[in-house]
Amino acid sequence: MTAYLHETVFTWGATPLKFGAGAADEIGHDLAQQGARRVLIVTDPGVAATGVPERVADAAKAAGITAEIFDGVHVEPTDVSVLDAVAFASQSEWDGFVGVGGGSAIDTAKAVNLLTTYPANLFTYVNKPLGEAAAPPGPLKPLVAVPTTAGTGSETTPVCIMDFLDLKVKSGISHPRLRPTTAVIDPLLTLSMPPRVTAASGMDVLCHALESYTAKPFHSFARHTPETRVAYNGANPISDAWTERALQLLARSFRRAVLNGGDLDARTDMMLAATFAGMGFGNAGVHIPHACAYPIAGRVRDYRPADYPPEEALVPHGESVALTAPAAFRFTFPTAPDKHVHAATLLDPAVAAEHEPSEKLPAALTALMRDIGLPAGLDGVGYGTSDVPALVAGALQQQRLLAVAPRTVRDTDLEAILTDSVRNW
Repeated sequence: MTAYLHETVFTWGATPLKFGAGAADEIGHDLAQQGARRVLIVTDPGVAATGVPERVADAAKAAGITAEIFDGVHVEPTDVSVLDAVAFASQSEWDGFVGVGGGSAIDTAKAVNLLTTYPANLFTYVNKPLGEAAAPPGPLKPLVAVPTTAGTGSETTPVCIMDFLDLKVKSGISHPRLRPTTAVIDPLLTLSMPPRVTAASGMDVLCHALESYTAKPFHSFARHTPETRVAYNGANPISDAWTERALQLLARSFRRAVLNGGDLDARTDMMLAATFAGMGFGNAGVHIPHACAYPIAGRVRDYRPADYPPEEALVPHGESVALTAPAAFRFTFPTAPDKHVHAATLLDPAVAAEHEPSEKLPAALTALMRDIGLPAGLDGVGYGTSDVPALVAGALQQQRLLAVAPRTVRDTDLEAILTDSVRNW
């Protein structure tokens, strides 16, 4: 066999989908087809209050399936909240799981599936350098994801993310076996999502698309063996096709969905965009904005955004990712100018036309962020220049993500990106 120094192979996988208004009512059939007879529905209190998880449970019961609801998911999951969910699930035997909600609920359901099927210390599975990054020993149980936000794309991805409280940083678990076995995507479930949640989750979709589109190309990595192939391959032609379509949908409907939450066409576009972007980044990967986002969220002090639970401080994931995106894409621009310009033109052709090439994408991003009411920079969520060194240290722990960046990212580069992001406009 010919020896290659660089990779010539990429892998691409995605969750089978059922998409459309009313799809959630068919979930009993979908679970039965996967052999599930006793399932745990994993959700959070806010989603539980909407009645959606009960509706999913009723659909499951109508198909002869026993269903119980756990509604203790923490919005922006922590290691503590994940282990609490695992402890609850471990009290009974389940042959399937359903995650109902945003990425918080679906990611928690992934962790519950893993840690009840193959019990171990959480850090056995957590990504390096925080954990050992051990692979699940075998297949997991059926997991049906029912997203109620157009955001994380967790319904199609092989990762689950959580906040490690003592370490003040986010990380997670990444392995293809975590990918849900089915995604049931019903735009009707997003109609009640308030404007600020719509804005934050949509920025997560947008950054998924842009980061995977501008990621280091798969053929630029060192050669893998079959055993060492990773979930995040780098940019590849199939992921690129999905992310380009996601950008077109976002351009058409993101502002509309924030300004008029009852616009079902806009909500449908946003759910499609979240799914497409998930199918892109779930294989290509994300890089600098997400690496910076984890310490931004993990070190939050007093910030309490509108439309989120007021009991404790948090920076919503989509906001924490978006805040460094303009500066990050200035930094990555020289690696693929044509891709950056094309992405900006898809997102906002009018704004892109007004700026020089390296500023087209940052300008399109900041114009959108202003229109949907996001904070103007890190100072809007409680950080100043004196916080930059700690944020750099946290971002440097995300080597799995930084390795996907299209150019080497040093501490001084992160310092410049975070400093520039203290105020974006």
